[in-house]
Amino acid sequence: MADVTIRPEAAFDVESVIEVLEMVGAEGRWLGLEVPFDRQARADAILRDLGEPATFGGFVADDAGRVVGFLDLRLARYGVATVAMAILDGYRGQGIGTRLVERGIEWARQAGAHKLALEVWPHNDRAIGLYDKLGFVEEGRLRRHYRRRSGELWDAVVMGRLLDAGA
Repeated sequence: MADVTIRPEAAFDVESVIEVLEMVGAEGRWLGLEVPFDRQARADAILRDLGEPATFGGFVADDAGRVVGFLDLRLARYGVATVAMAILDGYRGQGIGTRLVERGIEWARQAGAHKLALEVWPHNDRAIGLYDKLGFVEEGRLRRHYRRRSGELWDAVVMGRLLDAGA
C-alpha cells in the first residue's frame, strides 16, 4: 500500500474507473451497478461530472499508475453530497477506503455541503464499519428496494454524516 496515493480523478482516468466498476461489479455483491453495463454511457457520464467541479468531486486511489479504487461525490443544490465508492479486491482492508472518504469529506466541506449521504448493502459489514468509524450514522433502511437482475429484492442501509454541527 505504500505506493497508493489518493489524487483527484481526471479525464485520463475514465477508462480505469470503468474497469474498477466492471471488476467490482462482476463480484455481484458490493455495487448497485450490475455488469454488463453500457461502457460508453458511463464514460460520458463521468466526463460530464468531471466538467462540473462545483458539484462533483472525484478521487482515485493510484497504485504506481494503476487505479485500484475511486470515490465520487455529487453535491445537490440543497447541500447534501452523495457518496459512491469502489475498491478492487486485494486492496480492501488496507486503509484506502478511509483515505478516500477522508479526502471526500474535505472536498464536501470546501464545496459547501452540510451533509454526506450514502447507501450501502446490509451485508457489506466492512464498508458499514468504515463509514461508522468515520462518523456516519445509520439513518434508515430501504426494505426490498432494489431489484437485481436475478429478480432478488435487496435492502439498502441509508447512512449520513453531518458536516456542520449547527445544521
